[in-house]
Amino acid sequence: MANITLSIPDDIRERMRKYPEIKWSEVVRRAILEYLDELTGSETYDSSYYAELAKRTGVRLEDIPLDKVEKHYRKMRDLEWKRHSTTRTSS
Repeated sequence: MANITLSIPDDIRERMRKYPEIKWSEVVRRAILEYLDELTGSETYDSSYYAELAKRTGVRLEDIPLDKVEKHYRKMRDLEWKRHSTTRTSS
């Protein structure tokens, strides 16, 4: 796996330090994948994420009907958009 160096403003770094339990490299990796998906119009799946999810929940994605998946995906996407759009930023 390759490593990259990321420069961020000091105030953002200080805010990040308040949440040491968060794996910031994972947050950045997922953001990059999402951005690449938008650029290419495709979807990138991280199999390790889905494998861990199946292990924790005992539910395999293959066992869920597609129409149910689509319905819940739309709902989750809308809720996540609402959460991001209403998140306050510091001045």
